[in-house]
Amino acid sequence: MAHVQRMSTTMLRTLRDDPADAETASHRLLVRAGYVRRTSAGVWTWLPLGKKVLDNVIRVVREEMDAIGGQEVLLPALLPKEPYETSGRWEEYGDLLFRLRDRKGAEYLLGPTHEEIFTLTVKDQCTSYKDLPVILYQIQTKYRDEARPRSGVLRGREFQMKDSYSFDTTDEGLAESYRLHRAAYARVFERLGLDHRVVSAVSGAMGGSRSEEFLAPAAAGEDTFVDCPSCDYAANTEAVTAVVASSDPSGHGPMEELDTPGTPTIESLARHLGVPASATLKNLLVKVDGEITAVGVPGDREVDLGKLGEHLAPAVVELVTAEDFTGRPDLVRGYVGPQGLKIRYIADPRVAPGTAWVTGANKPDTHARDVVCGRDFEVDDYLDVVVVEPGDPCPACGAGLEIGRAIEIGHIFQLGRKYADVFGLDVLGPQGKPVRVTMGSYGIGVSRAVAALAEQTHDGAGLCWPREVAPADVHVVAAGKAAQTELASALAERLAGAGVRVLLDDRAGVSPGVKFTDAELIGVPTILVVGRGAPDGVVELKDRRTGHREDLPVEEAVARLAELARGTR
Repeated sequence: MAHVQRMSTTMLRTLRDDPADAETASHRLLVRAGYVRRTSAGVWTWLPLGKKVLDNVIRVVREEMDAIGGQEVLLPALLPKEPYETSGRWEEYGDLLFRLRDRKGAEYLLGPTHEEIFTLTVKDQCTSYKDLPVILYQIQTKYRDEARPRSGVLRGREFQMKDSYSFDTTDEGLAESYRLHRAAYARVFERLGLDHRVVSAVSGAMGGSRSEEFLAPAAAGEDTFVDCPSCDYAANTEAVTAVVASSDPSGHGPMEELDTPGTPTIESLARHLGVPASATLKNLLVKVDGEITAVGVPGDREVDLGKLGEHLAPAVVELVTAEDFTGRPDLVRGYVGPQGLKIRYIADPRVAPGTAWVTGANKPDTHARDVVCGRDFEVDDYLDVVVVEPGDPCPACGAGLEIGRAIEIGHIFQLGRKYADVFGLDVLGPQGKPVRVTMGSYGIGVSRAVAALAEQTHDGAGLCWPREVAPADVHVVAAGKAAQTELASALAERLAGAGVRVLLDDRAGVSPGVKFTDAELIGVPTILVVGRGAPDGVVELKDRRTGHREDLPVEEAVARLAELARGTR
Protein backbone atom coordinates (compact mmCIF):
# COMPACT_ATOMS: atom_id res chain seq x y z
CA MET A 1 0.00 0.00 0.00
CA ALA A 2 1.32 3.41 -0.94
CA HIS A 3 1.39 6.30 1.46
CA VAL A 4 -0.64 9.51 1.16
CA GLN A 5 1.60 12.55 1.50
CA ARG A 6 -0.48 15.40 2.88
CA MET A 7 0.59 18.93 2.10
CA SER A 8 -0.92 20.09 5.39
CA THR A 9 1.82 18.18 7.24
CA THR A 10 4.63 18.25 4.65
CA MET A 11 7.54 20.65 5.01
CA LEU A 12 6.84 22.38 1.72
CA ARG A 13 6.88 26.09 1.09
CA THR A 14 6.45 27.27 -2.47
CA LEU A 15 7.62 30.71 -3.58
CA ARG A 16 5.90 33.14 -5.89
CA ASP A 17 9.11 34.92 -6.94
CA ASP A 18 12.26 33.60 -8.55
CA PRO A 19 15.51 33.44 -6.53
CA ALA A 20 17.59 36.54 -7.23
CA ASP A 21 20.63 34.50 -8.32
CA ALA A 22 18.75 32.01 -10.53
CA GLU A 23 20.34 31.70 -13.98
CA THR A 24 18.53 28.62 -15.28
CA ALA A 25 14.99 27.26 -15.31
CA SER A 26 15.94 24.25 -13.17
CA HIS A 27 17.52 26.48 -10.52
CA ARG A 28 14.52 28.79 -10.50
CA LEU A 29 11.80 26.14 -10.44
CA LEU A 30 13.40 23.59 -8.08
CA VAL A 31 13.73 26.37 -5.51
CA ARG A 32 10.30 27.89 -6.11
CA ALA A 33 8.52 24.52 -5.98
CA GLY A 34 10.17 23.60 -2.69
CA TYR A 35 12.44 20.79 -3.91
CA VAL A 36 15.79 22.25 -2.84
CA ARG A 37 17.17 25.11 -0.78
CA ARG A 38 20.61 26.70 -0.93
CA THR A 39 22.81 26.00 2.10
CA SER A 40 25.92 27.76 0.81
CA ALA A 41 27.56 28.46 -2.54
CA GLY A 42 27.33 25.23 -4.53
CA VAL A 43 25.86 23.24 -1.61
CA TRP A 44 22.16 22.32 -1.58
CA THR A 45 19.66 20.78 0.81
CA TRP A 46 17.23 18.32 -0.77
CA LEU A 47 13.83 18.89 0.83
CA PRO A 48 11.15 16.16 1.10
CA LEU A 49 9.76 16.42 -2.46
CA GLY A 50 13.24 16.86 -3.94
CA LYS A 51 14.55 13.84 -2.05
CA LYS A 52 11.74 11.73 -3.52
CA VAL A 53 12.70 12.74 -7.07
CA LEU A 54 16.39 12.15 -6.37
CA ASP A 55 15.60 8.72 -4.89
CA ASN A 56 13.52 7.80 -7.92
CA VAL A 57 16.44 8.59 -10.22
CA ILE A 58 18.73 6.53 -7.97
CA ARG A 59 16.24 3.62 -8.04
CA VAL A 60 16.24 3.53 -11.85
CA VAL A 61 20.05 3.73 -11.98
CA ARG A 62 20.40 0.98 -9.37
CA GLU A 63 17.96 -1.33 -11.15
CA GLU A 64 19.78 -1.01 -14.48
CA MET A 65 23.22 -1.42 -12.90
CA ASP A 66 22.07 -4.54 -11.08
CA ALA A 67 20.66 -5.87 -14.36
CA ILE A 68 24.15 -5.97 -15.94
CA GLY A 69 25.63 -7.74 -12.93
CA GLY A 70 26.91 -4.68 -11.09
CA GLN A 71 27.58 -5.09 -7.37
CA GLU A 72 26.89 -2.06 -5.22
CA VAL A 73 29.43 -0.91 -2.64
CA LEU A 74 29.89 2.29 -0.69
CA LEU A 75 33.38 3.72 -0.41
CA PRO A 76 34.28 6.55 1.97
CA ALA A 77 34.09 10.15 0.82
CA LEU A 78 36.90 11.10 3.23
CA LEU A 79 40.01 9.67 1.59
CA PRO A 80 43.71 9.50 2.48
CA LYS A 81 46.16 11.54 0.44
CA GLU A 82 48.57 8.71 -0.37
CA PRO A 83 46.68 6.86 -3.18
CA TYR A 84 46.02 10.14 -5.00
CA GLU A 85 49.63 11.18 -4.54
CA THR A 86 50.71 7.83 -6.04
CA SER A 87 48.48 8.35 -9.10
CA GLY A 88 49.59 11.98 -9.46
CA ARG A 89 46.09 13.38 -9.09
CA TRP A 90 46.78 15.02 -5.72
CA GLU A 91 48.64 17.66 -7.76
CA GLU A 92 46.76 17.33 -11.07
CA TYR A 93 43.42 18.24 -9.54
CA GLY A 94 44.89 21.45 -8.14
CA ASP A 95 42.37 23.79 -6.56
CA LEU A 96 39.44 21.50 -7.39
CA LEU A 97 40.32 19.26 -4.43
CA PHE A 98 38.94 19.83 -0.95
CA ARG A 99 41.99 19.08 1.23
CA LEU A 100 42.04 18.78 5.01
CA ARG A 101 44.11 17.46 7.91
CA ASP A 102 43.08 15.40 10.90
CA ARG A 103 44.09 16.24 14.47
CA LYS A 104 47.36 14.32 14.02
CA GLY A 105 48.31 16.22 10.88
CA ALA A 106 47.58 13.46 8.37
CA GLU A 107 46.31 14.82 5.02
CA TYR A 108 42.98 13.81 3.47
CA LEU A 109 40.72 14.87 0.64
CA LEU A 110 36.99 14.76 -0.05
CA GLY A 111 36.62 12.38 -2.99
CA PRO A 112 35.98 13.97 -6.40
CA THR A 113 36.14 10.52 -8.04
CA HIS A 114 37.29 7.10 -6.85
CA GLU A 115 39.43 5.28 -9.44
CA GLU A 116 42.31 4.91 -6.99
CA ILE A 117 40.23 3.48 -4.15
CA PHE A 118 38.28 1.07 -6.37
CA THR A 119 41.56 -0.20 -7.81
CA LEU A 120 43.00 -0.81 -4.35
CA THR A 121 39.76 -2.47 -3.22
CA VAL A 122 39.89 -4.99 -6.07
CA LYS A 123 43.60 -5.55 -5.49
CA ASP A 124 42.76 -6.47 -1.90
CA GLN A 125 39.78 -8.69 -2.74
CA CYS A 126 40.55 -10.35 -6.09
CA THR A 127 43.62 -12.54 -6.54
CA SER A 128 42.74 -14.90 -9.40
CA TYR A 129 41.41 -14.59 -12.93
CA LYS A 130 38.49 -16.65 -11.61
CA ASP A 131 37.45 -13.61 -9.51
CA LEU A 132 36.99 -11.55 -12.68
CA PRO A 133 35.29 -9.97 -14.52
CA VAL A 134 33.63 -7.83 -11.89
CA ILE A 135 31.61 -4.60 -12.04
CA LEU A 136 31.46 -2.53 -8.85
CA TYR A 137 29.41 0.63 -8.44
CA GLN A 138 28.37 3.14 -5.83
CA ILE A 139 25.92 6.02 -5.55
CA GLN A 140 27.60 8.61 -3.42
CA THR A 141 28.27 12.28 -2.74
CA LYS A 142 31.27 13.76 -4.57
CA TYR A 143 33.13 16.98 -3.85
CA ARG A 144 34.84 19.45 -6.18
CA ASP A 145 35.77 22.98 -5.19
CA GLU A 146 34.30 24.72 -8.22
CA ALA A 147 35.55 28.28 -8.62
CA ARG A 148 32.10 29.47 -9.72
CA PRO A 149 29.36 27.10 -8.58
CA ARG A 150 26.21 28.12 -10.41
CA SER A 151 22.94 27.03 -12.00
CA GLY A 152 21.63 25.45 -8.82
CA VAL A 153 22.29 21.72 -8.56
CA LEU A 154 23.67 21.62 -12.12
CA ARG A 155 27.13 22.78 -11.07
CA GLY A 156 27.68 22.39 -7.35
CA ARG A 157 30.59 21.74 -5.03
CA GLU A 158 28.77 18.74 -3.58
CA PHE A 159 26.79 16.46 -5.87
CA GLN A 160 25.34 12.97 -6.16
CA MET A 161 26.97 10.62 -8.63
CA LYS A 162 26.82 6.98 -9.64
CA ASP A 163 30.30 5.78 -10.50
CA SER A 164 31.10 2.25 -11.57
CA TYR A 165 34.26 0.41 -12.56
CA SER A 166 34.78 -2.75 -14.54
CA PHE A 167 37.76 -5.06 -14.03
CA ASP A 168 38.73 -7.58 -16.75
CA THR A 169 41.76 -9.62 -17.66
CA THR A 170 41.55 -8.98 -21.43
CA ASP A 171 40.90 -6.10 -23.78
CA GLU A 172 37.99 -8.09 -25.22
CA GLY A 173 36.52 -8.34 -21.73
CA LEU A 174 36.85 -4.59 -21.26
CA ALA A 175 35.08 -3.98 -24.58
CA GLU A 176 32.18 -6.17 -23.39
CA SER A 177 31.96 -4.39 -20.01
CA TYR A 178 31.94 -1.07 -21.88
CA ARG A 179 29.16 -2.32 -24.18
CA LEU A 180 27.09 -3.44 -21.18
CA HIS A 181 27.41 -0.03 -19.52
CA ARG A 182 26.62 1.83 -22.73
CA ALA A 183 23.40 -0.14 -23.17
CA ALA A 184 22.48 0.21 -19.47
CA TYR A 185 22.97 3.98 -19.63
CA ALA A 186 20.68 4.22 -22.66
CA ARG A 187 17.99 2.30 -20.73
CA VAL A 188 18.45 4.53 -17.66
CA PHE A 189 17.96 7.74 -19.60
CA GLU A 190 15.06 6.35 -21.62
CA ARG A 191 13.29 5.31 -18.42
CA LEU A 192 13.94 8.69 -16.83
CA GLY A 193 12.40 10.40 -19.85
CA LEU A 194 15.57 12.30 -20.78
CA ASP A 195 16.10 13.25 -24.40
CA HIS A 196 19.78 12.40 -24.84
CA ARG A 197 22.60 11.96 -27.35
CA VAL A 198 25.59 9.63 -27.16
CA VAL A 199 28.62 11.53 -28.47
CA SER A 200 32.31 10.84 -28.94
CA ALA A 201 34.49 12.55 -26.36
CA VAL A 202 38.15 12.93 -25.43
CA SER A 203 39.44 11.09 -22.39
CA GLY A 204 41.48 14.01 -21.08
CA ALA A 205 42.89 13.57 -17.56
CA MET A 206 41.03 10.26 -17.20
CA GLY A 207 43.25 8.62 -19.81
CA GLY A 208 42.24 5.50 -21.68
CA SER A 209 41.41 4.64 -25.26
CA ARG A 210 37.68 5.14 -25.82
CA SER A 211 35.38 7.73 -24.32
CA GLU A 212 31.76 8.73 -24.92
CA GLU A 213 29.45 11.22 -23.24
CA PHE A 214 25.70 11.08 -22.74
CA LEU A 215 24.34 14.59 -23.25
CA ALA A 216 20.87 15.99 -22.56
CA PRO A 217 20.19 18.82 -25.07
CA ALA A 218 19.17 21.94 -23.17
CA ALA A 219 19.71 25.66 -23.62
CA ALA A 220 21.18 25.84 -20.10
CA GLY A 221 23.85 23.25 -20.91
CA GLU A 222 27.52 24.12 -20.54
CA ASP A 223 28.64 21.51 -23.09
CA THR A 224 28.47 22.05 -26.83
CA PHE A 225 28.12 19.17 -29.24
CA VAL A 226 27.81 18.63 -32.96
CA ASP A 227 25.14 16.58 -34.67
CA CYS A 228 25.19 15.59 -38.31
CA PRO A 229 21.77 15.90 -40.01
CA SER A 230 22.80 13.43 -42.72
CA CYS A 231 24.33 10.55 -40.74
CA ASP A 232 24.54 9.29 -37.16
CA TYR A 233 27.76 11.17 -36.31
CA ALA A 234 27.65 13.11 -33.04
CA ALA A 235 30.50 14.34 -30.87
CA ASN A 236 31.44 16.73 -28.14
CA THR A 237 32.98 19.74 -29.91
CA GLU A 238 36.26 18.93 -28.15
CA ALA A 239 36.34 15.56 -29.94
CA VAL A 240 35.50 16.72 -33.47
CA THR A 241 38.32 16.02 -35.91
CA ALA A 242 38.93 17.76 -39.21
CA VAL A 243 39.53 15.68 -42.32
CA VAL A 244 42.16 17.54 -44.38
CA ALA A 245 44.24 16.24 -47.27
CA SER A 246 47.90 17.13 -47.79
CA SER A 247 48.91 18.99 -50.94
CA ASP A 248 52.04 19.30 -53.05
CA PRO A 249 54.38 22.01 -51.69
CA SER A 250 56.14 22.42 -55.06
CA GLY A 251 53.23 24.46 -56.40
CA HIS A 252 54.19 27.46 -54.27
CA GLY A 253 56.84 30.07 -54.80
CA PRO A 254 59.68 30.76 -52.38
CA MET A 255 58.99 32.30 -48.99
CA GLU A 256 59.00 36.09 -49.20
CA GLU A 257 59.23 38.58 -46.33
CA LEU A 258 56.90 41.59 -46.41
CA ASP A 259 57.09 44.97 -44.70
CA THR A 260 53.83 45.14 -42.71
CA PRO A 261 54.07 47.90 -40.10
CA GLY A 262 51.24 48.21 -37.56
CA THR A 263 49.64 44.86 -38.33
CA PRO A 264 49.87 42.77 -35.12
CA THR A 265 46.36 41.32 -35.54
CA ILE A 266 44.92 39.02 -38.19
CA GLU A 267 42.30 41.63 -39.08
CA SER A 268 44.88 44.39 -39.59
CA LEU A 269 47.17 42.08 -41.59
CA ALA A 270 44.39 40.83 -43.90
CA ARG A 271 43.24 44.41 -44.50
CA HIS A 272 46.79 45.62 -45.20
CA LEU A 273 47.57 42.85 -47.71
CA GLY A 274 44.08 42.55 -49.17
CA VAL A 275 43.88 38.80 -48.47
CA PRO A 276 41.18 36.81 -46.66
CA ALA A 277 41.83 35.94 -43.02
CA SER A 278 41.64 32.26 -44.02
CA ALA A 279 44.91 32.70 -45.99
CA THR A 280 46.79 33.75 -42.86
CA LEU A 281 48.24 31.58 -40.12
CA LYS A 282 47.48 32.57 -36.54
CA ASN A 283 50.08 31.47 -33.97
CA LEU A 284 48.85 31.57 -30.39
CA LEU A 285 51.44 31.27 -27.63
CA VAL A 286 50.48 29.28 -24.54
CA LYS A 287 52.31 27.68 -21.62
CA VAL A 288 52.01 23.91 -21.24
CA ASP A 289 53.15 23.01 -17.73
CA GLY A 290 55.10 26.27 -17.83
CA GLU A 291 56.80 25.66 -21.21
CA ILE A 292 56.01 28.20 -23.95
CA THR A 293 54.34 26.44 -26.89
CA ALA A 294 52.96 27.80 -30.18
CA VAL A 295 49.58 26.71 -31.54
CA GLY A 296 48.92 27.35 -35.23
CA VAL A 297 45.43 27.66 -36.75
CA PRO A 298 43.99 29.36 -39.85
CA GLY A 299 43.54 33.06 -39.25
CA ASP A 300 39.76 32.95 -39.65
CA ARG A 301 39.42 30.40 -36.80
CA GLU A 302 39.76 30.67 -33.02
CA VAL A 303 41.71 28.31 -30.77
CA ASP A 304 39.40 26.37 -28.43
CA LEU A 305 41.41 26.51 -25.21
CA GLY A 306 39.13 23.94 -23.57
CA LYS A 307 39.71 21.57 -26.46
CA LEU A 308 43.46 22.17 -26.28
CA GLY A 309 43.42 21.54 -22.54
CA GLU A 310 41.53 18.27 -22.97
CA HIS A 311 43.99 17.03 -25.59
CA LEU A 312 47.02 17.90 -23.45
CA ALA A 313 45.61 16.82 -20.05
CA PRO A 314 46.84 16.31 -17.41
CA ALA A 315 49.24 19.09 -18.41
CA VAL A 316 48.13 22.59 -17.34
CA VAL A 317 47.55 24.99 -20.25
CA GLU A 318 47.72 28.77 -19.70
CA LEU A 319 47.94 31.81 -21.94
CA VAL A 320 51.28 33.61 -21.99
CA THR A 321 51.56 37.03 -20.38
CA ALA A 322 53.63 40.09 -21.29
CA GLU A 323 56.27 38.98 -18.78
CA ASP A 324 56.83 35.74 -20.70
CA PHE A 325 58.33 37.73 -23.61
CA THR A 326 61.01 39.22 -21.37
CA GLY A 327 64.42 37.92 -22.39
CA ARG A 328 62.95 36.12 -25.43
CA PRO A 329 64.02 38.07 -28.55
CA ASP A 330 63.01 35.03 -30.63
CA LEU A 331 59.38 35.67 -29.73
CA VAL A 332 58.07 38.89 -31.28
CA ARG A 333 54.59 39.81 -30.05
CA GLY A 334 52.12 39.98 -32.93
CA TYR A 335 54.65 38.73 -35.48
CA VAL A 336 55.32 35.11 -34.50
CA GLY A 337 55.73 32.61 -37.35
CA PRO A 338 56.43 28.86 -37.22
CA GLN A 339 59.53 29.03 -39.44
CA GLY A 340 62.69 28.87 -37.36
CA LEU A 341 60.87 28.65 -34.01
CA LYS A 342 62.86 26.90 -31.27
CA ILE A 343 59.76 25.93 -29.25
CA ARG A 344 57.20 23.15 -29.59
CA TYR A 345 54.80 23.80 -32.45
CA ILE A 346 51.27 22.35 -32.36
CA ALA A 347 49.03 22.84 -35.38
CA ASP A 348 45.44 22.21 -36.31
CA PRO A 349 45.04 19.59 -39.09
CA ARG A 350 43.98 22.36 -41.43
CA VAL A 351 47.62 23.45 -41.39
CA ALA A 352 48.36 20.40 -43.53
CA PRO A 353 51.65 19.52 -45.26
CA GLY A 354 51.91 21.44 -48.52
CA THR A 355 49.62 24.31 -47.49
CA ALA A 356 50.99 27.86 -47.86
CA TRP A 357 50.33 30.75 -45.49
CA VAL A 358 50.87 34.40 -44.74
CA THR A 359 52.24 34.52 -41.20
CA GLY A 360 54.63 36.34 -38.89
CA ALA A 361 58.31 36.58 -39.84
CA ASN A 362 59.52 36.68 -36.23
CA LYS A 363 60.63 40.28 -36.79
CA PRO A 364 58.85 43.49 -35.73
CA ASP A 365 56.48 44.89 -38.37
CA THR A 366 57.28 42.01 -40.74
CA HIS A 367 55.27 39.09 -42.13
CA ALA A 368 56.13 36.38 -44.64
CA ARG A 369 54.20 35.07 -47.64
CA ASP A 370 54.22 31.53 -49.11
CA VAL A 371 55.34 29.96 -45.84
CA VAL A 372 54.77 26.30 -46.69
CA CYS A 373 54.13 23.58 -44.12
CA GLY A 374 56.62 20.75 -44.57
CA ARG A 375 59.02 22.94 -46.55
CA ASP A 376 59.58 26.03 -44.43
CA PHE A 377 58.43 24.68 -41.08
CA GLU A 378 57.57 21.40 -39.39
CA VAL A 379 54.70 20.57 -37.06
CA ASP A 380 55.61 18.71 -33.86
CA ASP A 381 52.04 17.61 -33.05
CA TYR A 382 48.73 17.81 -34.89
CA LEU A 383 45.72 18.40 -32.65
CA ASP A 384 42.25 19.50 -33.69
CA VAL A 385 42.01 22.65 -31.59
CA VAL A 386 39.83 25.16 -33.44
CA VAL A 387 36.43 26.26 -32.25
CA VAL A 388 33.92 24.23 -34.27
CA GLU A 389 31.49 26.32 -36.31
CA PRO A 390 28.07 25.47 -37.78
CA GLY A 391 28.49 24.10 -41.28
CA ASP A 392 31.94 22.58 -40.71
CA PRO A 393 32.13 19.29 -42.64
CA CYS A 394 31.11 16.11 -40.86
CA PRO A 395 34.18 13.84 -40.45
CA ALA A 396 32.01 10.85 -41.40
CA CYS A 397 30.04 12.04 -44.43
CA GLY A 398 31.06 15.62 -45.21
CA ALA A 399 27.64 17.24 -44.61
CA GLY A 400 27.47 20.51 -42.70
CA LEU A 401 27.41 19.97 -38.93
CA GLU A 402 24.84 21.47 -36.57
CA ILE A 403 25.82 22.69 -33.09
CA GLY A 404 23.74 22.48 -29.93
CA ARG A 405 24.09 22.99 -26.19
CA ALA A 406 23.61 20.18 -23.70
CA ILE A 407 24.04 19.03 -20.11
CA GLU A 408 26.47 16.18 -19.55
CA ILE A 409 24.58 13.46 -17.66
CA GLY A 410 26.88 10.48 -18.18
CA HIS A 411 30.41 9.64 -19.28
CA ILE A 412 32.00 6.27 -20.01
CA PHE A 413 35.72 5.52 -20.43
CA GLN A 414 37.83 2.57 -21.37
CA LEU A 415 40.60 3.35 -18.90
CA GLY A 416 42.73 0.38 -19.82
CA ARG A 417 45.65 -0.33 -17.48
CA LYS A 418 46.45 3.22 -16.38
CA TYR A 419 45.48 2.73 -12.73
CA ALA A 420 46.28 -0.99 -12.70
CA ASP A 421 49.84 -0.06 -13.68
CA VAL A 422 50.07 2.61 -10.99
CA PHE A 423 48.95 0.28 -8.22
CA GLY A 424 50.24 -3.03 -9.59
CA LEU A 425 46.79 -4.60 -9.96
CA ASP A 426 47.52 -8.17 -11.11
CA VAL A 427 45.68 -11.45 -10.71
CA LEU A 428 47.00 -14.94 -11.17
CA GLY A 429 46.19 -16.02 -14.73
CA PRO A 430 45.13 -19.45 -16.04
CA GLN A 431 48.78 -20.32 -16.77
CA GLY A 432 49.82 -19.53 -13.21
CA LYS A 433 51.47 -16.22 -14.17
CA PRO A 434 50.42 -12.69 -13.12
CA VAL A 435 48.02 -10.93 -15.52
CA ARG A 436 47.61 -7.15 -15.45
CA VAL A 437 43.95 -6.13 -15.05
CA THR A 438 42.28 -3.66 -17.44
CA MET A 439 39.61 -1.22 -16.28
CA GLY A 440 36.63 0.83 -17.37
CA SER A 441 35.18 3.86 -15.58
CA TYR A 442 31.54 4.91 -15.95
CA GLY A 443 29.69 7.83 -14.33
CA ILE A 444 26.14 9.17 -14.16
CA GLY A 445 25.44 12.56 -12.63
CA VAL A 446 22.42 11.65 -10.51
CA SER A 447 21.66 15.12 -9.14
CA ARG A 448 22.49 16.64 -12.56
CA ALA A 449 19.90 14.29 -14.11
CA VAL A 450 17.23 15.85 -11.88
CA ALA A 451 18.20 19.33 -13.08
CA ALA A 452 18.42 18.16 -16.70
CA LEU A 453 14.89 16.75 -16.49
CA ALA A 454 13.64 20.04 -15.08
CA GLU A 455 15.33 21.91 -17.93
CA GLN A 456 13.89 19.67 -20.64
CA THR A 457 10.33 19.22 -19.36
CA HIS A 458 9.26 22.45 -17.64
CA ASP A 459 6.74 24.86 -19.12
CA GLY A 460 5.63 28.38 -18.33
CA ALA A 461 3.65 27.28 -15.26
CA GLY A 462 6.27 25.11 -13.59
CA LEU A 463 7.82 21.66 -13.50
CA CYS A 464 6.43 18.71 -15.51
CA TRP A 465 8.00 15.52 -14.21
CA PRO A 466 7.93 12.24 -16.15
CA ARG A 467 5.95 9.71 -14.13
CA GLU A 468 9.00 7.50 -13.43
CA VAL A 469 10.74 10.19 -11.38
CA ALA A 470 7.84 12.35 -10.13
CA PRO A 471 7.42 12.68 -6.34
CA ALA A 472 3.88 11.25 -6.72
CA ASP A 473 1.68 9.69 -9.38
CA VAL A 474 -1.24 12.00 -8.73
CA HIS A 475 -1.69 15.36 -7.04
CA VAL A 476 -5.18 15.42 -5.46
CA VAL A 477 -6.48 18.96 -5.00
CA ALA A 478 -9.47 19.62 -2.77
CA ALA A 479 -10.99 22.71 -4.34
CA GLY A 480 -13.75 24.05 -2.19
CA LYS A 481 -15.35 23.57 1.19
CA ALA A 482 -15.00 20.93 3.89
CA ALA A 483 -17.11 18.39 1.99
CA GLN A 484 -14.72 18.41 -0.96
CA THR A 485 -11.71 18.14 1.36
CA GLU A 486 -13.28 15.16 3.13
CA LEU A 487 -14.03 13.43 -0.18
CA ALA A 488 -10.55 14.23 -1.52
CA SER A 489 -8.99 12.69 1.59
CA ALA A 490 -11.08 9.52 1.27
CA LEU A 491 -10.30 9.29 -2.43
CA ALA A 492 -6.56 9.74 -1.74
CA GLU A 493 -6.64 6.83 0.74
CA ARG A 494 -8.41 4.62 -1.82
CA LEU A 495 -5.81 5.45 -4.45
CA ALA A 496 -2.98 4.74 -2.02
CA GLY A 497 -4.59 1.39 -1.25
CA ALA A 498 -4.47 0.63 -4.97
CA GLY A 499 -0.73 1.32 -5.05
CA VAL A 500 -0.90 4.89 -6.33
CA ARG A 501 1.55 7.42 -4.87
CA VAL A 502 -0.56 10.39 -3.78
CA LEU A 503 0.23 14.00 -2.91
CA LEU A 504 -2.89 15.47 -1.30
CA ASP A 505 -3.42 19.21 -1.04
CA ASP A 506 -5.62 19.28 2.05
CA ARG A 507 -4.41 22.64 3.35
CA ALA A 508 -7.07 24.58 5.21
CA GLY A 509 -7.49 28.28 4.54
CA VAL A 510 -5.73 28.13 1.16
CA SER A 511 -7.74 29.29 -1.86
CA PRO A 512 -8.41 26.96 -4.80
CA GLY A 513 -6.48 29.36 -7.04
CA VAL A 514 -3.33 29.05 -4.93
CA LYS A 515 -3.73 25.25 -4.80
CA PHE A 516 -4.05 25.04 -8.58
CA THR A 517 -1.01 27.30 -9.08
CA ASP A 518 1.05 25.18 -6.70
CA ALA A 519 -0.05 21.98 -8.43
CA GLU A 520 1.17 23.35 -11.76
CA LEU A 521 4.43 24.51 -10.18
CA ILE A 522 5.16 21.21 -8.38
CA GLY A 523 4.65 19.26 -11.59
CA VAL A 524 3.18 15.87 -10.62
CA PRO A 525 2.12 14.26 -13.95
CA THR A 526 -1.61 13.91 -13.11
CA ILE A 527 -3.73 16.39 -11.18
CA LEU A 528 -7.04 15.16 -9.76
CA VAL A 529 -9.43 17.97 -8.80
CA VAL A 530 -12.25 17.31 -6.35
CA GLY A 531 -14.45 20.30 -7.00
CA ARG A 532 -17.99 21.26 -7.90
CA GLY A 533 -18.74 17.88 -9.51
CA ALA A 534 -18.01 16.01 -6.28
CA PRO A 535 -21.66 15.81 -5.07
CA ASP A 536 -22.44 13.93 -8.28
CA GLY A 537 -19.46 11.58 -7.88
CA VAL A 538 -17.48 13.27 -10.66
CA VAL A 539 -13.87 14.46 -10.48
CA GLU A 540 -11.57 16.15 -12.99
CA LEU A 541 -8.33 14.60 -14.25
CA LYS A 542 -5.72 16.85 -15.82
CA ASP A 543 -2.57 15.71 -17.60
CA ARG A 544 0.08 18.13 -16.38
CA ARG A 545 2.27 17.75 -19.47
CA THR A 546 -0.37 18.04 -22.21
CA GLY A 547 -2.95 20.12 -20.36
CA HIS A 548 -5.74 17.68 -21.39
CA ARG A 549 -8.69 17.70 -18.96
CA GLU A 550 -11.64 15.39 -18.59
CA ASP A 551 -14.42 14.77 -16.09
CA LEU A 552 -14.73 11.18 -14.89
CA PRO A 553 -16.81 9.23 -12.40
CA VAL A 554 -14.82 8.50 -9.24
CA GLU A 555 -14.63 4.75 -9.88
CA GLU A 556 -13.30 5.20 -13.40
CA ALA A 557 -10.76 7.79 -12.22
CA VAL A 558 -9.48 5.43 -9.52
CA ALA A 559 -9.15 2.55 -11.98
CA ARG A 560 -7.33 4.64 -14.55
CA LEU A 561 -4.86 6.06 -12.02
CA ALA A 562 -4.16 2.60 -10.61
CA GLU A 563 -3.43 1.35 -14.13
CA LEU A 564 -1.08 4.26 -14.78
CA ALA A 565 0.77 3.54 -11.54
CA ARG A 566 1.16 -0.14 -12.41
CA GLY A 567 2.55 0.76 -15.81
CA THR A 568 5.32 2.83 -14.24
CA ARG A 569 6.62 0.16 -11.89
